[in-house]
Amino acid sequence: MLKENLIKVKEHIAEACRRAGRNPEEVTLVAVSKTKPLSDIEELIGAGQMDYGENYVQELCQKYDQVSRPVRWHMIGHLQTNKVRNIIDKTVLIHSVDSVHLASRIEKEAARKDIKVDILLQVNVAGEETKFGLSDEQVTAMVDEIRHFPHIHICGLMTSAPYVEDPEENRCYFQKLHQLFVDIGRKNIDNVDMNVLSMGMTSDYEVAIEEGATMVRVGTGIFGARNYNRA
Repeated sequence: MLKENLIKVKEHIAEACRRAGRNPEEVTLVAVSKTKPLSDIEELIGAGQMDYGENYVQELCQKYDQVSRPVRWHMIGHLQTNKVRNIIDKTVLIHSVDSVHLASRIEKEAARKDIKVDILLQVNVAGEETKFGLSDEQVTAMVDEIRHFPHIHICGLMTSAPYVEDPEENRCYFQKLHQLFVDIGRKNIDNVDMNVLSMGMTSDYEVAIEEGATMVRVGTGIFGARNYNRA
């Protein structure tokens, strides 16, 4: 069933790309595997899926240690500064950088390990009080502050749009973030490459792709509903 779900999601990605006149290879699918067992991931690895998103540091670290072969781990959940050191060398991309304070800790821990860390700036594009992320106005200031950090590379932007029944309701937010993404990219700022636009989840990833997403984060659409009764 997981493989069939994966194929279906990839087909929908391709269809959305066709509607937008884009190449499906421009879009990376991150399978959001939070709360799901390692056996599910192993099954999907067998089907060629290599990018996985986790929300919890402890869970990411456990799966990193136990998975049968290397995959690309993405930290997509809120990251506390005191847990940065645990995942700094385990992820290909940290999606959820939303403060200079957090960026400074990433810089410090990356310097200790002599590595360069790819990050996205998380933008609360809809201004939801219950979600983390920078406001539109804060993004440019944040870029200016952390672009000089030698062990951090800003690769793009990320957002989590509101949960809505009709994905069309989120189109305006995706358009808004894409425009910000383009505007920052045109400035040609050193150490800042607007290559990754991470937006769109199970309910709205097709609309996100139509509006320029280069990375979508799909969990339920691949793994099914989650059990949040975590130990």
